[in-house]
Amino acid sequence: MSNSRIVVTGIGASSPLGGTAPESWSALLAGESGAHTLENDWAERYSLPVTFAAEAKVRPDTVLERPVAKRLDPSSQFALVAAMEAWADAGAPEVDPDRLGVDFATGIGGLHTLLDGWDILREKGPRRVLPMTVPMLMPNAAAGNLSLHFNARAYARTVASACASSTESIVNAVEHLRSGLADVVIAGGTESVIHPVTIAAFSSMQALSRRNDSPETASRPGSIDRDGFVMGEGAAVLILETEEHAKARGAKIYAAVVGGGVTADSYHITANDPEGTGAARAVRMALEMAGASPDDVTHVNAHATSTPVGDPNEYVALKTVFGSRIDDIPVSATKASTGHLLGGTGALEAIFTVLAIRDRVAPPTINITTQDPDVPFRISGEVQPLGEGPQLAISNSFGFGGHNAVAAFASV
Repeated sequence: MSNSRIVVTGIGASSPLGGTAPESWSALLAGESGAHTLENDWAERYSLPVTFAAEAKVRPDTVLERPVAKRLDPSSQFALVAAMEAWADAGAPEVDPDRLGVDFATGIGGLHTLLDGWDILREKGPRRVLPMTVPMLMPNAAAGNLSLHFNARAYARTVASACASSTESIVNAVEHLRSGLADVVIAGGTESVIHPVTIAAFSSMQALSRRNDSPETASRPGSIDRDGFVMGEGAAVLILETEEHAKARGAKIYAAVVGGGVTADSYHITANDPEGTGAARAVRMALEMAGASPDDVTHVNAHATSTPVGDPNEYVALKTVFGSRIDDIPVSATKASTGHLLGGTGALEAIFTVLAIRDRVAPPTINITTQDPDVPFRISGEVQPLGEGPQLAISNSFGFGGHNAVAAFASV
């Protein structure tokens, strides 16, 4: 495997804060929230204890042509919208199809298609179930459809590691580029599972915030009164390529992806390790690949879901790596604004990390009332300047199943 430098040349996102990456970034810096009360009758019909979520700002079927949207589950719709933006942002690179790959991710896949198909079967019989049901619901549908749309023939791979999924896909893309499997990779993740079943299930786990009276302030990572995460949806895509390939075609470069680490806790199917051993090892792996030390890190985009247990455990993991210096590194917990996009969250936060490096600012973390003394990150409701000099930032993602994934980005 070569040590080729891998760079980000295009970004795209459809998120609860905006229909594009720039719109999402601007809303994040402005301290906006994407959470709101759901405009449906689910709560009344199913007696749901949670009545809000962070839905995507722009519905993907309003962006795509109708015949295209009809063949795709919402999760694949979001993926295609974000990828089209990222591809255009990268200058629509001319690349041999055999040298263009797709590393994509989802936590759950085509849930809406699956459950809609079940409803149709029960209510109207087997002949009314759409023939495209399986190709729409399968977890690799987004990767497959991106491969078809962009004529990517190097490979089209899918990661499904819960909330670590799309960060893992970015780490995989770096490894695939360095190993020579492709010159350009479309990397990212998607999720669209805001549905009565998932709301009910996460609520039963006591994982969701129940602040129905104040959805915009419900996600409060690091705040002592946090009571759970807020479900989000959307997709984010980064165009990654070797620095040589990018410079040869005169591409603009946002930042470099200099390292990545993927580990497993082997502790519990949903809870993360309170000692943070696996998470800390993923951070160390990312820094080792980057040829960097903990002292070089200038910014952290924390996983920080706003759950009572998860936030302190992440602090323990990072303190293991950084020691007392973790209290001096500007940290952002952007799920306070976006909610939790599950399998799409890592890619969206990777984009926020890249833009933080570009603009030399750590985005604000909204909704902190009183900071939890067990989570004493240097975190702020205001934009924090990152200062002059080289920037090295990490983005953390941890998921059910004990999955840990960390990506490291550097200024160029």
